[in-house]
Amino acid sequence: MSDRQEIGRNSFLTGPILAPLVRFALPLMLSLLLQAFYGGVDLAVVGRYSPTASVSAVATGSQIMQAITALITGLTMGVTVSVGKSIGAQDKDGAGRAVVGQIRLFAGVTVVLSVVMILFAPQIAALMNVPEPAVAETVRYVRICSSGIIFIAAYNGISGIFRGIGNSRTPFLFVLIACLVNVVLDLIFVGVFGMDAAGAAIATIIAQAVSVLFSLGYMRKNPLPFSVSAHWKNAGKSILSILKIGGPIALQDFLTTLSFLIITSIVNTLGLIASASVGITEKLFVFLSIVPSAFMSALSTFVAQNMGAGNPVRARRALFLSQGLSAVFGVTVFSLTFFAGGPLASVFDNDPAVLAATAEYLRGCSFEYLMIPLTFCLLGYFNGREHTAFVMAQGLISAFLIRVPLSYYLSRLPNTGMFLISLAVPISGGVSLALCLFYFLRLSHRDKLQSAIR
Repeated sequence: MSDRQEIGRNSFLTGPILAPLVRFALPLMLSLLLQAFYGGVDLAVVGRYSPTASVSAVATGSQIMQAITALITGLTMGVTVSVGKSIGAQDKDGAGRAVVGQIRLFAGVTVVLSVVMILFAPQIAALMNVPEPAVAETVRYVRICSSGIIFIAAYNGISGIFRGIGNSRTPFLFVLIACLVNVVLDLIFVGVFGMDAAGAAIATIIAQAVSVLFSLGYMRKNPLPFSVSAHWKNAGKSILSILKIGGPIALQDFLTTLSFLIITSIVNTLGLIASASVGITEKLFVFLSIVPSAFMSALSTFVAQNMGAGNPVRARRALFLSQGLSAVFGVTVFSLTFFAGGPLASVFDNDPAVLAATAEYLRGCSFEYLMIPLTFCLLGYFNGREHTAFVMAQGLISAFLIRVPLSYYLSRLPNTGMFLISLAVPISGGVSLALCLFYFLRLSHRDKLQSAIR
């Protein structure tokens, strides 16, 4: 097999669109499901074996760590798109430089993030308005998890490389290992030894470390289809490219997550019940948005490869097909969250007051699930085309000009409730969808003009 055949063997460049796209998206869905289960099992086990203060600590602490993870996954998208574009253009050296650039970039980022989070965990808990009974446990949870940021970066970085190549099955294997280890350790540390939130945090970082070790061993036996070691001295431009593509996504993901942290901080002032219910809702969102999230990631790779190969029409068709499939699931999830919020919340807690508050909050949020199938797929399309500055801009507008101020306003109304506060979420989602549709039409018009000139 020639080099050109080898690097192109997993591409999406010819033949039917739907079948290879779905085959690529399915392992991503399973990976996201396992990642959601991976994070949700901490809250579920703590909810069964620990008091409400521990549930609040894990709910808030895990959201804080999600902000850090969002930074890393955003930068990882820069690598996925860079590698995918190189694959589409049959540029093995470009793919190798992108990987080296990622390693060098992530080495510095993880050190800075770990030090900042460990040192300032108490101040972060204070900013989050964590209820007093949960403060100490929240600080411990954040500090323990922050010591494992290097494993979060390594796992996401390796997975991003494989997705850029067009391989979504191998990252699924990595997260499966982490999930299984985490479940077992959660039951031991929390259920058997009664370590509450700290036990869940320790289980998390051990599971991540095991997954990274396994992935490194896998790569030794199954080398990448391009050289990495040859580019250690000339990866400077690749670092800049990763930052150019992934930086806006990282900033947008981080600040969007930060906006939800601010909302959590606002709701935390209403007490433990409200704090726990919002934390559970955020965990459920990860599960319930799996299908559009998977297609967003799949489209980033599919579109990047086809744009690299000069196939913009094929990239656009993939977008429409993904939106159609995602929309079917969106209607189903809307029905579940609107009519069955209590049973969904019971997976994580058994306190009747918490279940009632969560069901009320989910009912208002449910309308968002009708919009995110369209929005997420559009964002994946824009990522693949390297229009990540717009992705960042729309995220910041919907989060900080709509969701946060509206949540604060609604939370301060007389006789306010969880349903009323939750309406800020679908309203901001509608703004995000409108912005994405406008930008897509503008981009399509520009493409037509450029095509006519050629």
